[in-house]
Amino acid sequence: MARYFLGIDAGNTVVKTVLFDASGHEIAHAAREAVSHCPAPGFVERDIDQMRRDLFEVVAKVIDKSGIDTSDIAAIGSAGHGNGLYLLGAGGKALLGVQSLDTRANALVDHLTSDGVGDISYPISGQRPWVSQTPTLLAWIKRERADIYDATRAVLLCKDIVTHALTGELVTDISDMGGCGMLRMPENVYDDELLDAFGILDARDKLPRLAHPSEIVGHVTAEVAARTGLKTGTPVVAGFFDVIASALGSGVARPGQASMIVGTWSINQIILENIDFQSKNEIFMSSGYADGRFMSIESSATSAVNLEWLVREYLEHDAEVAQGKSPFELANELVAQSTFDLDGPYYHPYLYGAPCNGTARAGFFGVGGWHGRGDMLRAIYEGVTFAHLQHLHKLRATGATFDKIILSGGGARSPIWPQIISDILELPLSVAKCQETGALGAAMAAAVGVGMYHGYDQAADHMVSMDRHYSPDPQASEIYRKRFVMWHDLEKAMLPFWSRFAAANS
Repeated sequence: MARYFLGIDAGNTVVKTVLFDASGHEIAHAAREAVSHCPAPGFVERDIDQMRRDLFEVVAKVIDKSGIDTSDIAAIGSAGHGNGLYLLGAGGKALLGVQSLDTRANALVDHLTSDGVGDISYPISGQRPWVSQTPTLLAWIKRERADIYDATRAVLLCKDIVTHALTGELVTDISDMGGCGMLRMPENVYDDELLDAFGILDARDKLPRLAHPSEIVGHVTAEVAARTGLKTGTPVVAGFFDVIASALGSGVARPGQASMIVGTWSINQIILENIDFQSKNEIFMSSGYADGRFMSIESSATSAVNLEWLVREYLEHDAEVAQGKSPFELANELVAQSTFDLDGPYYHPYLYGAPCNGTARAGFFGVGGWHGRGDMLRAIYEGVTFAHLQHLHKLRATGATFDKIILSGGGARSPIWPQIISDILELPLSVAKCQETGALGAAMAAAVGVGMYHGYDQAADHMVSMDRHYSPDPQASEIYRKRFVMWHDLEKAMLPFWSRFAAANS
């Protein structure tokens, strides 16, 4: 059997390709920043044609860097950000790419909620309408951009664009479509009652074929092979919702294991063998990904995107960065030098809204003239982690139990942040050796798809290893417990202002 697997991770902020061997060792890596466009307040879009060009470029680059014979690539898997909306017209023409940071549908969510759509959708899909959710966005397009809606021939998700670009096939997988609230759970099938509740039943024939993540759904075309250096006919599997790919790539494969991803989104998830949407304690979303296994997920756009924003706006042009230091390295150094006590500033990480509250905004509070950049950065690290903690509280309220966390995402690379997370969560946590866990999870699906491993458990045993372990500091945890109460109280006090602010700007 060929020796290598190519994993493609198309997130909100970057498109990555990573070549792995059958043991999960990284052979070569290439990435390109994904450019977003904001044509109006709350709109966050991507040029699909540019995304395709970026994909072919990074695939060609990783092949060139690796120096391998591409006939040794056994299969390709992809992962992509969940939710959002990627629409293709006749002949695969790019119509519109909406990312999962988009909040244009705020008013529509209020309308759907008042009409009781969530009371229909939640028992079916495990989700209520929210701003970046795929069926909500599709309903918005139907109402506001009927020209695009009528021209649409395929409703896809981010990683499905990758699959289509490589193979020409219009196909998706159960993990991604389930994660965006488009499927009846636990059956993992499209459902007319669900579509009708959102007013998009007439889009039924626009939905792509459903497959399991490790199912081979197509092969690399001759045209793509000529552009990238891949071998014509290389198998391509359906791929994963990226949060599940990252969990798998960090070693979370078995029931009861918990994953936290500190990335663009705050992702907090645990593998279950059954799901129950009748509980009074609701979770944000659920997704199936293997027979008899589901991922229970609490998430929001409240994680490391906040640090990325501050770095982009305030640290990228720092003198030390100009001399060659990474701005994220500078951020970690400033946090390490800051004072940690009860007096530090607070930060709400709501650049793109809060969980279940699209009107919330980010903000620093309690800032004094004696506070410096390190204190502000520490507030971001802390505020993001508090948002993760709120999600974990919701998972536990549904009956989920876990006594440790496997951490991944950009925040896991920091030498400072994982310890802060362990202290705030009061849980031990581990970080996988591979930093590109989303791409590795996609490659693992490819390895399972061609029979290298018999299931994800075996793939995780052979392709994932741990790098670092952290344990909570009781003294630090005591301070964080007090600060979390203040942070949460402050959030409740801000709710009326956020509502008035949103109304004044509508």
